[in-house]
Amino acid sequence: MMRLQFTAADLRNITLMTPIALEEVTSSARLLRTGPVRGQGKRPGLVQWYREHRAKAAVRAGILRDLVPPQGNFPDFLLQLSDDLGSSVALAAQTPSNQLAAGIEQLPASVGTQRRLRALADGAPDARQDLAKDLHSYFDTCLSEWWPKIQAQAAADRALRAETLLRGGTDGLLATLGSRWRWEAPTLHIPCAGTSDIEVPLCGRGLVLVPSYFGGPALMYRPEASTVLVYPMHVGEPAIGSADALGPLLGRTRAAVLAATRHPANTTTIAERVGVSLPSASQHTTVLRNAGLITTTRTGGAVLHTLSPLGQALLHGDSTRR
Repeated sequence: MMRLQFTAADLRNITLMTPIALEEVTSSARLLRTGPVRGQGKRPGLVQWYREHRAKAAVRAGILRDLVPPQGNFPDFLLQLSDDLGSSVALAAQTPSNQLAAGIEQLPASVGTQRRLRALADGAPDARQDLAKDLHSYFDTCLSEWWPKIQAQAAADRALRAETLLRGGTDGLLATLGSRWRWEAPTLHIPCAGTSDIEVPLCGRGLVLVPSYFGGPALMYRPEASTVLVYPMHVGEPAIGSADALGPLLGRTRAAVLAATRHPANTTTIAERVGVSLPSASQHTTVLRNAGLITTTRTGGAVLHTLSPLGQALLHGDSTRR
């Protein structure tokens, strides 16, 4: 579990980037080693992509295969904040030797002791050139044809996040970043396989959000700059119902609560429609209201929940796909 600790200054300094080509390279290389994890397989075309490339994954990845462990973080030098692959690869290859060594030192001992990785850790010119060559070769053979699709999906995700921020503020944005992520101000709780519990104070320097088609969550802590958080972008998909379509974004139960407000209702009625307890329904409606997806009208002791324009847009998008 990662816990990001926000201050008021951090909440005022959240920026959203486009996908980073080098991050998609590293995340997709991991996927070729592990196969799609739960939820990823529903992304349009991803399973097909995996089947097409997994047989030659080791050859195409080159040194990248050794630099990307099945779990845990990548070496920081593989996360460069540029959406241009050439610039990112050049920055990675020019990483100071002490930072190369620090990143490789974090890899499993059985991998980090390999000759070509030790040469890279030492900053050898030939090893740096091999790194750049392998990164470019992997992108050309595995991702170049896929890149327009990733950019299109990212544009849709960006529009969704921007609208959520407009309607629900930073609370709404952070509450809906991941289906299993939990925003309890001032802390964002992020489940992360293969990572021990860590506390990450943002220290007023803000947060850079990077959407990823293949990866997320991943974190790059920069002592003198904003922390970088890679999150899985929301990808639309054909679905049977609203809970299926919006589940990856909101969580299945919360998506069902949202769908239950197609017709205005109080909390008790929503709990009955969804089949959850009254406290659970109350919790989910609070999160949805903070995210700008529903509005709540109070008359005396009674409350009435209705869809906001953003909530209507999300559910309308689901209905047009069916």
